[in-house]
Amino acid sequence: MIKLSRFAVEESIRCPRCFVLAYKHKIRLPMIPFTLNLALDELVKNEFDYYRAEAKPHPILLENNIDAIPFSHSNMDAWRDNFRGAYFTNQKKGFTFGGAIDDVWEKPDSQIIITDTKGTAKENFNWDQIAQTPWGKAYQRQLEMYQWTFRNLGYDVAQEGYLLYYNARKKEKMFNQKMEFDFHLIRLEGDDTWVEDAILRAKSYLEQKDLPEASCDCEKCNYLKQRWILSNREAALI
Repeated sequence: MIKLSRFAVEESIRCPRCFVLAYKHKIRLPMIPFTLNLALDELVKNEFDYYRAEAKPHPILLENNIDAIPFSHSNMDAWRDNFRGAYFTNQKKGFTFGGAIDDVWEKPDSQIIITDTKGTAKENFNWDQIAQTPWGKAYQRQLEMYQWTFRNLGYDVAQEGYLLYYNARKKEKMFNQKMEFDFHLIRLEGDDTWVEDAILRAKSYLEQKDLPEASCDCEKCNYLKQRWILSNREAALI
């Protein structure tokens, strides 16, 4: 049985070689913790938990005419914990897949909506432009992977998902130890029909003997390639 996180499968999509090096051979660059982003996630979580306990809609839901309330479930804390998360196991195909979500909302008909919190600090926030970037496409896949997970866990999952996007203001005259944000609610229509194939493809990368090809767009692999070429060129001159 192979356990794969949402982040791992995303890595396999970006670059199969880096994925195998990281998850099979434990060779990876250290990751810088995004502590400010984590703090933002925690503050938004706390705010939604207040309305969850009250069984009332958050003002964001009311302002955007979304007929839902924060989903109250005994597993909510586990689903949002990076060391536990929400995982589905397919015994027949030999994998466990999932990850830690940010939040879930519930409609009156018990259908649930998957949401994710994002933070940035752009001069001019434009989702249409962000959506065309590699990370914008990854955000779409992230929601779809979580939608797939919860559907396979037996939940009735809405086709739409939401990004709660907080854009920090950098032009305020005074800081006063307080950061102001503009808020953008991004509705995305999910299509998770590709997810299981991506999981099985990532699983096959880990099971095969040889390293898969690197992605031509992988910054890490291209850096190492150019470094190797330069090193060989300099060695030939000695």
